[in-house]
Amino acid sequence: MNRQNQLFATAALVLVSLTLAGCPKKPIVKASDAGSQSVATTVDSNANTGRANGSDNNGVRPLTDTRGGVPAGDGELGATIRFEYDSSEIKAEYQPIISSEAKQLSSNRHLQLRLEGNTDERGSAEYNIALGERRAQAVKKALLLLGANDNQLTTVSYGEERPVADGHDDAAWGQNRRVDIVVTAR
Repeated sequence: MNRQNQLFATAALVLVSLTLAGCPKKPIVKASDAGSQSVATTVDSNANTGRANGSDNNGVRPLTDTRGGVPAGDGELGATIRFEYDSSEIKAEYQPIISSEAKQLSSNRHLQLRLEGNTDERGSAEYNIALGERRAQAVKKALLLLGANDNQLTTVSYGEERPVADGHDDAAWGQNRRVDIVVTAR
């Protein structure tokens, strides 16, 4: 009987280890986001990760080249809003981008956006999920104040799980502290 207990304990330990090792962290997604399917995403061509060509987004093509947060001049939706360390305050330099996005939303009520909050790797996973959500909510609030409808916007926080820049320095962290504005319906 002792031998059976040892085998059972070993098997249980192996099973638990494999289960924990195979479970990646998943973003917290609100119920309102569950049915949306991304048709486009923004990318930052300044990130030296190989992701700028859109190949790392499950086959989703890039919508605009944001060139550090400034959308391409072709009038398309989509942008990246960057934040200071441990902050959800939108910098003044991004107000024109927010205004442009809100104008397009208010004149095209069928458009829908997902605001994806992201953080750098510093801080706990729980803290970063909360910070990413605060950032996404700040962008949502700004868009709503400028004429977008609540039913056009959803938010999700990925925390530190979707970096656009690899590295453990100020340059990489600065690229990863962002909200990506993603078109989910046209």
